[in-house]
Amino acid sequence: MILETVVVGALQVNCYVLGCEQTRQAVVIDPGDELPAIQAALRKHDVTLARIIVTHTHFDHMLAARPLQDATGAPFYLHPADLPVLGMMRRMTLAWMAFDPGEPPRIDGDLAPGQPVIFGAETLEVRRTPGHSPGSVTFVHHASRRAFTGDALFAGSIGRTDLPGGDLDTLLASIRGEILALPDDYAVLSGHGPASTVGAERRGNPFLANSE
Repeated sequence: MILETVVVGALQVNCYVLGCEQTRQAVVIDPGDELPAIQAALRKHDVTLARIIVTHTHFDHMLAARPLQDATGAPFYLHPADLPVLGMMRRMTLAWMAFDPGEPPRIDGDLAPGQPVIFGAETLEVRRTPGHSPGSVTFVHHASRRAFTGDALFAGSIGRTDLPGGDLDTLLASIRGEILALPDDYAVLSGHGPASTVGAERRGNPFLANSE
């Protein structure tokens, strides 16, 4: 599988471009900003965008979603529990970044456990991991043993839960039940910061004590 990480925006979001080497179809996870950089990654790998998907709908993971959709015609998918968060995107961006990002992307479909994201010969499993936001999800690519955890789990930390719809107990249950359930060698590719592994977080993350 093709994989490129594009770090975008003022909050340094990890936007992931994933592609199928056989069919040259691709998905973009969390297009947080900087449309030209995302488009450059797609051109670099000579892939066609099949879907835009997000781990959650906080504005820093979404600012390039509508421009990318308009530029490519690719459909946009989210977990429906995050619709209220999406509805706050313009207000939150104004409050945090002092500009109006315009209309959010058109919604073409839902993400749900049991409904894989397929692009060419590649498949992502959708695991629901709420707590950072009500509709947060983790995408797992079993073939390469990678989990794209958004802002649920970071290297040595977890997502904040003080924003609307956040809940600490829910987040910890999501991490333990859906992410730490993966084998230790699975990579953890989060929404911000460096990569880790499930095993490293199980053993060393101070927020996840007693998760063996």
